[in-house]
Amino acid sequence: MSEPIRNRYEFVFLFDVENGNPNGDPDAGNMPRMDPETGYGIVTDVCLKRKIRNYVEMVREDDLHYGIYIRENVPLNRSDRAALEALGVEEKAINEAKKADPELDGKIRDFMCKHFFDIRTFGAVMTTFVKAALNCGQIRGPVQLGFARSIDPVVPQELTITRVAIATEADAEKKSTEMGRKYVIPYGLYRCEGYVSANLARKTTGFSEADLELLWQAIANMCESDHSAARGKMAVRELIVFKHDSEFGNAPAYRLFEAVKVERKDPDTPARCYGDYTACLDEAALPAGVTATRMI
Repeated sequence: MSEPIRNRYEFVFLFDVENGNPNGDPDAGNMPRMDPETGYGIVTDVCLKRKIRNYVEMVREDDLHYGIYIRENVPLNRSDRAALEALGVEEKAINEAKKADPELDGKIRDFMCKHFFDIRTFGAVMTTFVKAALNCGQIRGPVQLGFARSIDPVVPQELTITRVAIATEADAEKKSTEMGRKYVIPYGLYRCEGYVSANLARKTTGFSEADLELLWQAIANMCESDHSAARGKMAVRELIVFKHDSEFGNAPAYRLFEAVKVERKDPDTPARCYGDYTACLDEAALPAGVTATRMI
């Protein structure tokens, strides 16, 4: 594995959805998530990290150093057990092994960070080790995402749909179609902001320059391998990366985020495509020691 990153980063990316549901809320009948006070659309960090994990798993599935810890239908303790087996420790004897080897926490953490990209990137809570009261049970990752929020309020539409296939023979005697509902947003442009800590990368997970390049690649392409009828047409439109020339940074993150302005061209007309917006980066407003790169 290469050396950990040595520079702090912040980043902003824009993605849009057309006639789809970018992130359904299971507590609201799978309606698109919204801020009830303002009507702005919301996409959770969990949803976005899932797309990043899926992309990395797809392009690096045969690389032992780029495994994914949080996977669908895979119990977490199965991955935890792999670390214990590699270190010759039985799951039922973790406490005894800890007493015999005071460095066991660090060895387990290093194994998990070395073999799982998402732990190295986002961190993780590893239940097996938490229950055993090991210090490595919780790892704070150097990359953190906030919730994405739409640039303008969104207006979800509830569509009634029909299905000609009936579930049971008894129902088929009574009706010829099934009725259902589907929620879509005609168009929404979302903005997400994120942070990359070189300090945590150096001290904790070993997140490297190669990992960073893969992260940018995953963000730029995360919607391309995740198309579905429910999500409609989604695409990442902008990825702007701010690089500090030091480990701890040269300016507060909010000043960098404020340099990215996204506005609707015609405030009186509802937006229906990305061309209805302008996204501008004010490079003159960047503090000394910070450079900005538009990756898309």
